[in-house]
Amino acid sequence: MEKWQEIELTVEREQEELVSNLLIETGSQGVAISDSADYLGQEDRFGELYPDVEQLDMIKVTGYYPDTMELMQVRQQIEQGLAILQLNDVSIRVQELAEEDWADNWKKYYEPARITHDLTIVPSWTEYRASANEKVIRLDPGMAFGTGTHPTTKMSLYALSHVLRGGETVLDVGTGSGVLSIASSLLGAKEIYAYDLDDVAVRVAQENIALNQTVANIKVAAGDLLRGVEQEADVIVANILADILVNLTDDAYRLLKPEGYLIMSGIISDKWDLVKTKAEEAGFFLETHMIQGEWNACIFKKTENVSGVIGG
Repeated sequence: MEKWQEIELTVEREQEELVSNLLIETGSQGVAISDSADYLGQEDRFGELYPDVEQLDMIKVTGYYPDTMELMQVRQQIEQGLAILQLNDVSIRVQELAEEDWADNWKKYYEPARITHDLTIVPSWTEYRASANEKVIRLDPGMAFGTGTHPTTKMSLYALSHVLRGGETVLDVGTGSGVLSIASSLLGAKEIYAYDLDDVAVRVAQENIALNQTVANIKVAAGDLLRGVEQEADVIVANILADILVNLTDDAYRLLKPEGYLIMSGIISDKWDLVKTKAEEAGFFLETHMIQGEWNACIFKKTENVSGVIGG
């Protein structure tokens, strides 16, 4: 039986996405989150009984590595990454386990979730009956980041619901599981172009699009942000870390049509000013700023009429 190695980090809840991305960057083939807050407000949902779990301030983020990787070297890379991110007092635990111990166990914690007024994300392996006018996104994130339930993704979905009216061209940068592209299609976008630097994410996004049979208007390709892209768009959405977002604002301004929108999420609080400044230097005006916990998301507009934007 194929063996896998596990590295588990105990961190503060708002550090979840930073640490998850760090594990992926160091070669993890999958990431699982154990958070006591997941059990809050679950009474009577979907007919399941949930245990009485002690609520803790810390969460566990676990990465899974093939046994061909030297785990001590990986641990050193993780410790270096934590130092760069200035994440202190992080507990690290290492162990070996069989593939069957982790490949499917995480699925029991991933339940249908109503994200906006009419958007619901449903795991592909779950039976679910939608109500009238409810738009269902069937999703299996696999090895790609993006279950749709993280605050950064939720705020991205709120923003798409706000700006899409039907008939738009959308560019989804760093598509991950493809959740934002699928949502864009369900919300009426005419055509969607999704890009990700990771070949695994490209494959997972294509598989998720296939799960949602009404979203055939999405094209997925490997791409490094918006470099080399010439397709003009009405809306560009990117849910990536702030240090990467600042590298796409100039290309986003180049590709957006007049009165177009740039949606950015994945921005921790102390990086907000950096992202805002870079977007404004590119020519954008801030229209909407959303905050959930330590995370920020925003809608910038390419416009000559600043009366409807913040500070206009």
